[in-house]
Amino acid sequence: MNVTHPRPRTTRTALAAALAAVLLAAAACSSKAGDQGGGGGADGVKTGPGVSADTIRLGALTDLTGPYATLGKSIVQAQQMWADETNAQGGICHRTIEIVVKDHGYDVQKAVTAYADISSDVVALPQVIGSPVVAALLDDIQRDRMLTFPQAWAASLLGKDAVQVLGTTYDLDMIAAVDFLTRTGKVAEGDTVGHVYFEGDYGDNALEGSRWAAAKAGLKVVGQKIKATDTDLSAQVSALRKAGVKAVLISAGPAQTASLAGVAASRGLRVPIVSSAPGYAPQLMKTPAAAALEAMVHVVSAAPAVSSDLPGVERMVASYTKKYPGSPVDSGVLSGYNAALVLGADLKKACEQGGLTRENVVKAHRSRKNADTGLGTPQDFTDVSRPAARSTYVLKPDRRAVGGLVNVEQAHEAPGVEEYLASHG
Repeated sequence: MNVTHPRPRTTRTALAAALAAVLLAAAACSSKAGDQGGGGGADGVKTGPGVSADTIRLGALTDLTGPYATLGKSIVQAQQMWADETNAQGGICHRTIEIVVKDHGYDVQKAVTAYADISSDVVALPQVIGSPVVAALLDDIQRDRMLTFPQAWAASLLGKDAVQVLGTTYDLDMIAAVDFLTRTGKVAEGDTVGHVYFEGDYGDNALEGSRWAAAKAGLKVVGQKIKATDTDLSAQVSALRKAGVKAVLISAGPAQTASLAGVAASRGLRVPIVSSAPGYAPQLMKTPAAAALEAMVHVVSAAPAVSSDLPGVERMVASYTKKYPGSPVDSGVLSGYNAALVLGADLKKACEQGGLTRENVVKAHRSRKNADTGLGTPQDFTDVSRPAARSTYVLKPDRRAVGGLVNVEQAHEAPGVEEYLASHG
């Protein structure tokens, strides 16, 4: 007699159902992973985080409420102008550009939180303000392979494939500053030069450059370390005057440059002052320190003055003043717009090569050896261990000029730069 056994049949049905559920879940997970790690659009372009079939999302970690709020606003507006212009011309890779802006107020912890908020949904960061902020995010940026352009120029940021310091680093700027002082006869062998600098990567890297160049020129450097919150430099001026300095270098913010020049002039320390580009803003020309700044200060920068007659700069200034009437056109506008143009070209090249994943964008960027945006000197992005540029302009405050600066010397590489870079390998 045949006996039926319904239980095993039920077991087989249950196993089949369970297996189907597992396979379905695995397929769903695989699909989700593909969305994050790189899928393919209808156009055949491989995509990843921050890129959809019709949108490319970029991120900006900026300072709109802290010590660099003026700079942050200029950069944000300049990059939004680039995005609007790009979208009006059809976008990139048939996709619209969107920029997600997060204000960290120059607070490292806020920046870390902001990065966590947007990192899963952007493909690159054309703006991150602040050396300490970038330093805190370096490991995450490298892990995520997120092409990032810091608005910070410390040499400690070199050597990272996904992090691109645009232009020169702080140490090269100070080597150029010392060269300018010696070459123009403002200081001579045996003189003492002061250097006022922010604590942290910015100031430390700048001081490294000034001390190296001073040693080569037979000069002595007297350092004065300050904090970003120090806006009255009376004590530092007194110390520098007592040391008998013949010139002063400053690697700080605009408020500190204004205080240094104003206090020094009022106390009879009328010596040349040379600042890094982040230490100047055109708004200073509306302060009581304006006359002292015009009389005593020069600025060393990898970028020209926005009053430059370079066609690309003139077009940018005209477009910016039309789009944002009443907003100052400062170095932040040029810096931000330049970074956006660089990233735009990277995205276009990555698209042409068939992929808009983060890895594709980094690869496209690092393949560019003579990148010229028309806003200064060409840059080389192929060597991660070296600055993208070595040449610097010398600028001078002028309240009558657009951006409050004029070019004094065109871009050139200061003597000793190659030797310095080779020795710091």
